[in-house]
Amino acid sequence: MNKNNNNKKSSVTSIIIVSVVVLGLGYFLFKSSPDNPQAKQNVANNTNANMDSMHGGGAAANSDALNSLVGKLMPDIQLADKDGKIYTAADFKGKNTVLFFNEGLMCYPACWNQMAAFGSDERFNSDQIQAVSVVVDPAKDWQTAITQMPQLAKAATMFDANANASRVLGLLTTASSMHRGSLPGHTYVIIDKEGIVKYVFDDPNMAIANDMLFTKIGELK
Repeated sequence: MNKNNNNKKSSVTSIIIVSVVVLGLGYFLFKSSPDNPQAKQNVANNTNANMDSMHGGGAAANSDALNSLVGKLMPDIQLADKDGKIYTAADFKGKNTVLFFNEGLMCYPACWNQMAAFGSDERFNSDQIQAVSVVVDPAKDWQTAITQMPQLAKAATMFDANANASRVLGLLTTASSMHRGSLPGHTYVIIDKEGIVKYVFDDPNMAIANDMLFTKIGELK
């Protein structure tokens, strides 16, 4: 009799243990399932953290200053052409203008590809629309990039000495900046013919944005 009772107790214990293991495994699989909302959020958080680590390290991204430009007159920045001639925001009036701020030499190939894309796209080289790429390198050093990628010679390029204009516009703290606090990343500013900032776009993915930007310009009134 005792032996039978012991067997029954052993069977019940085994069933309980197996049940606990099965329930635990089921819970683990549910929590880790891609369909679980919390798991999806964790993946998104990890992706964002990895992207932020790639772009700017420990400094927190902040685009408030950049976003605050929209609807206002373009701040009175100064940029230089390859010959050292100084241009201000007022010089861009008369055309719908895309200003593409980036690191320049250090942002290969993404920024170079975008600049070359502007240079070869007739939509951004007309009497109504222009695209101007702004790099932080000295003009004499930029020739190195043109030697390596001759297509860059067609791109209208200006130079932001010491990233002063980028700082004024709030471009040093955006999500795309790979040297946050010091250099811009991959940021576009659209100015209308009256010099009003109509659209800003910071792109940590650093994709070529010609079609999207042309569409945005088409929406200007």
